Amino acid sequence: MSQPSYELLPGAGESPVILHVPHSARTIPADVRAGIELDDAALERELDHITDAHTAELAEAAAERAGATPWRFVNRLSRLVVDPERFPDEREEMLAVGMGAVYTRTTHRDVLRQEDVDPEPLVARYFRPYARAMTEAVAGRLAATGRAVVIDVHSYPSRALPYELHGAGPRPPVCLGTDRFHTPAGLAEAARKAFAGCGETGLDSPFSGTYVPLEFYGTDARVGALMVEIRRDLYMTEPGGPAGPGLDRLAAALAGLVDSVGR
Repeated sequence: MSQPSYELLPGAGESPVILHVPHSARTIPADVRAGIELDDAALERELDHITDAHTAELAEAAAERAGATPWRFVNRLSRLVVDPERFPDEREEMLAVGMGAVYTRTTHRDVLRQEDVDPEPLVARYFRPYARAMTEAVAGRLAATGRAVVIDVHSYPSRALPYELHGAGPRPPVCLGTDRFHTPAGLAEAARKAFAGCGETGLDSPFSGTYVPLEFYGTDARVGALMVEIRRDLYMTEPGGPAGPGLDRLAAALAGLVDSVGR
């Protein structure tokens, strides 16, 4: 593989925090591009809509501001290659709109790949190595500090896109995705306080849940997890434009959350 599909950026040895950035990249390897039905212009438009633009830069800026540098696990390929946060099987509810681990439909429900495409080659090449590496990263924090806190860094559009299964609910400036087992009340409350200066925070709308490697999911309470979904009009020109001054404020808030939960 000429381009690594992910990168683990080390933080402080004493930090339990991993900032996970799965959807920030636009890169698609040429052989994967060949299996996508969109022409180049349509693909660029789709990348504008589907990419959580500037979230890698947001995580980097927060890491630089934090008292103890968190670890960062960053996907370097577009989620149009594989989406590392989906279940790779029938458990994934987004299969209903052609967006399992390997997407066959776009944000506007147009054809991205042929419906009968075999997802296994991409799952084997990209999804499983990513999952293993993220599992190892969490295990490393558990071994070093006795706990791990995965903060999933995302963004979402100010207006619902056709692919969203739960797009009719509130769209607050900051949406916190939680898990009954892995998101203790203190973690969600810390996030509310950290992002208080960025506008209203809401829970699990329009997106819910958070990412935990399956090896720990539902069984290891030492792994805490929270998804931070930032509405894009807070910090960038939608759909795929440049970042604005809001990015600095959000980076400071995210750094505050890292410091709060990393103690």
